[in-house]
Amino acid sequence: MTAPSHRPHRQPLAAHPLVAAFVRFVVCGGGVGVASSGVLVLLNGRLPLVLANALVTVVSTVIATELHRRISFRSGRGGWGVHLQSGLTAAVSYAFTTGALLTLYAIDSTPSAPLAQTVYLSASALAGVGRFALLRIVVFAERPSTAKTAVLGKSAVTMAA
Repeated sequence: MTAPSHRPHRQPLAAHPLVAAFVRFVVCGGGVGVASSGVLVLLNGRLPLVLANALVTVVSTVIATELHRRISFRSGRGGWGVHLQSGLTAAVSYAFTTGALLTLYAIDSTPSAPLAQTVYLSASALAGVGRFALLRIVVFAERPSTAKTAVLGKSAVTMAA
């Protein structure tokens, strides 16, 4: 009788934490972005484009920040500071998407809805990659612990013994 051979059990490759966070970011942010895009189309003609985009950007940023905090980056950080920092990244995104749409409307004053959607979603995707980097590196970055490590002095060691 032969001894059973020991083969190490192979685990499926775990996704790199950065890739996993990016996938969660895309799902959360993409979902909010697609919904925002639809709302922007609904607001077209009812509000000036710049105002509609600003309104959609503010509301979607608040929603997306909470989703990113809880799901994408799994961060314990919260509060107004996080929303302010995230809002600043959204302001850059707003300028970028608005610039893309204003450029489209300068080229074609009556673009089709699918073309406007394509331009908006493409600009949002590019802005989203930049936001991911800033949110991960700045807003939701892991902070070093502020708890001071206790140093055991000679008297503490003596009392413990």
